[in-house]
Amino acid sequence: MTALLDAVAAAGERLVAASGGRIAFDPRRALSRHDDLTLAEPGEWSPNRHCRMVKCRDGWMAVSLAREEDRELVPAWTGSAIDEEPWRAILRAADARPAEAMVTAAAELHMPVARVGEAEPLAQTKLATCAPCNGIVVDLSALWAGPYCGALLAEAGHAVVKVESDGRPDPTRLHTPKLDARLNGDKRRVRADLDGAELLAMIGEARVLITSARPHALTRLGLDEEHLFRINPDLLWIAITAHGWSGEAAMRVGFGDDCAAAGGLVRWDEDRPQFDGDALADPLTGLTAATLALEALAAEQCGVIDVSLARTAATFAKAMA
Repeated sequence: MTALLDAVAAAGERLVAASGGRIAFDPRRALSRHDDLTLAEPGEWSPNRHCRMVKCRDGWMAVSLAREEDRELVPAWTGSAIDEEPWRAILRAADARPAEAMVTAAAELHMPVARVGEAEPLAQTKLATCAPCNGIVVDLSALWAGPYCGALLAEAGHAVVKVESDGRPDPTRLHTPKLDARLNGDKRRVRADLDGAELLAMIGEARVLITSARPHALTRLGLDEEHLFRINPDLLWIAITAHGWSGEAAMRVGFGDDCAAAGGLVRWDEDRPQFDGDALADPLTGLTAATLALEALAAEQCGVIDVSLARTAATFAKAMA
């Protein structure tokens, strides 16, 4: 953890510089979910006990079963009986199959599963130059990574509007209210239909848009690149995903723990990978996304910044190597 804190501190220095010194950054606090949850020590299991390291025939994968829908898909993924205990079924199936085949099959079912160390570090994003412009930050994201990006932009002095719909509220307020206050307390909260004219009008006047949904889900809401850049050519879109904004990666589901494992951000106990913190890819992605956004704003740039949890984790793992 010491090496990770050093890497986060170095990233924090870059963030503070990008904000003009307005952000007060604490590496330990950045990685903490606050005291809303009672968490266990990381090891083979993630601290929230939703994600587990699983040994396959030729390597390791991280499997998250935080959602009931993922537990229900285990028989289809593993070929087990409907009534078999999910983790027992996964361990049995993994013992006989290669990790890549297991992960590929899980991805086809939209389950949050990743091979340990599969992801490459973030690539540099090519952005266009835009005319000097101002505008709000529209935050459509949920959970931790995207809202943390928005919180840091608010701390840097930007007007951030958190938009939620009645049908898709951010569960953070309900499950971890203290974290919600930290991530969203300095934002103006607005209720709006995600496929409605009110939201499009806001995006049309925004300088920055933060999302954390997969592109195909946003497209179903009318929030695709072609449409949004037509109504706002100077938009800076911070697109946070599990594995990437384009190609096959854009269809994959992932959360902070399995994506941290995908990036190789784990510690090793002899030949066994262990989790090294709580959903590490989430806060690291929020930190990275905010830094990239502030730097792009200072350079008067627009376009899409692709910031995936897995690739961000790989970037920090590389920095620690």
